[in-house]
Amino acid sequence: MQTPILQATDVWRSYQRGSETIHALAGMSLTVQAGEMLGIVGRSGSGKTTFLNQAGCLDTPTKGNINICGTEVTGMPEKELVAFRRDHIGFIFQLFYLIPTLTAVENVELPMIFARESRRRERALEALERVGLREVNALPHQLNGGDMQRVAIARALVRKPQLLLADEPTGRLEHQSRTAIMDIFRGLQAEGLGIVIVTHDPTLADETDRIIELRDGRISSPGRDSAMESSLKSED
Repeated sequence: MQTPILQATDVWRSYQRGSETIHALAGMSLTVQAGEMLGIVGRSGSGKTTFLNQAGCLDTPTKGNINICGTEVTGMPEKELVAFRRDHIGFIFQLFYLIPTLTAVENVELPMIFARESRRRERALEALERVGLREVNALPHQLNGGDMQRVAIARALVRKPQLLLADEPTGRLEHQSRTAIMDIFRGLQAEGLGIVIVTHDPTLADETDRIIELRDGRISSPGRDSAMESSLKSED
């Protein structure tokens, strides 16, 4: 049997607010296979971003286990966790998070600079070509939203991750750019990447292979139509 790209088992993330314990995640379990695109929907505060933080090794569960690409990352020392995250996981965000004083190609080079890798410019140009961006020497403010997201995707892909985590990746884009970004995602999916997308956009969620809805840190089983209705009512 194929090893899952992501396997979360009974994951809890709890916080103390005075004498009250808040469960941002409450026993969440799911599996994402290679080549699968999973959509996560839910109201604001349902635990979507908290789960991405767990899956992306940006935070540690209070209880439960996270396994990525066959490696148990729960309890991994921070130094090893940083290296593992850098080598196996790509992140895409709604706000792009590009360095405004760096060109598109320089932004894509950044992860390789931190990893002290060679052939940085060549690999960055290859990644930008892969996502269809021609203005490789443009600064972020010279690009439209769709092209800025292309740069962000290229940056996420340049070190060839196996798991791609996207938080509202089309939330600030017009229809044409949203379609182009989803075409890129489908191409990556065909190459075997596991992709997890958190979104309030019902059109985007409906293009994924599977939708789960979070409510109060738990997975509900509403079916696609109910999940779409919840998504439409959500506000982040």
